[in-house]
Amino acid sequence: MEFIVFDLEATCWRGRPPKGHNEVIEIGAIKVNRYGEVTGRFERFIKPTVNPRLSAFCSKLTSISQAQVDRAKTFDYVSEEFKDWIDVYENEYVLSSWGAFDKTFLVNDCNLHNLEIDWLDSHINIKKQYFDNRGIDVHSGLKATVNREGFEFTGIHHRAIADAENLAKIVIKYIDEWVY
Repeated sequence: MEFIVFDLEATCWRGRPPKGHNEVIEIGAIKVNRYGEVTGRFERFIKPTVNPRLSAFCSKLTSISQAQVDRAKTFDYVSEEFKDWIDVYENEYVLSSWGAFDKTFLVNDCNLHNLEIDWLDSHINIKKQYFDNRGIDVHSGLKATVNREGFEFTGIHHRAIADAENLAKIVIKYIDEWVY
């Protein structure tokens, strides 16, 4: 069993998306085995197709530039690379994210590009389990939680790979608590 600890960044605006769809623009993931050892790292930018121009708000929030996504492959290609990295057909895995939105964004983009979604079935919401296991009613964000757990938040917040690396610290610390 491997935990695929992942985070996404998506197109964003201060209001609603111009064409009604937020698209994934970055996937960051850390592979953690059942012993809490990091065994892999995945990081890719994705070129959006519905709204190909990033908003100034999005670039400022994520620090992702227009040039980075312009040079990237589209979601259909990157999702195949991600599935290959996970080894979805041979590997026993559980996708693990901070909240449910990341899985929802993957499902939405798979649907947008007419791709299969069954590989997304095995998913756990680390945020929900973390707060439920501790009996905490008021949920804090990832950065505050990482700090509360005694870790230093490293990297750039709202960058998929940095958020995945920091979330992996929590996953590893409580490796035996997660229910999947």
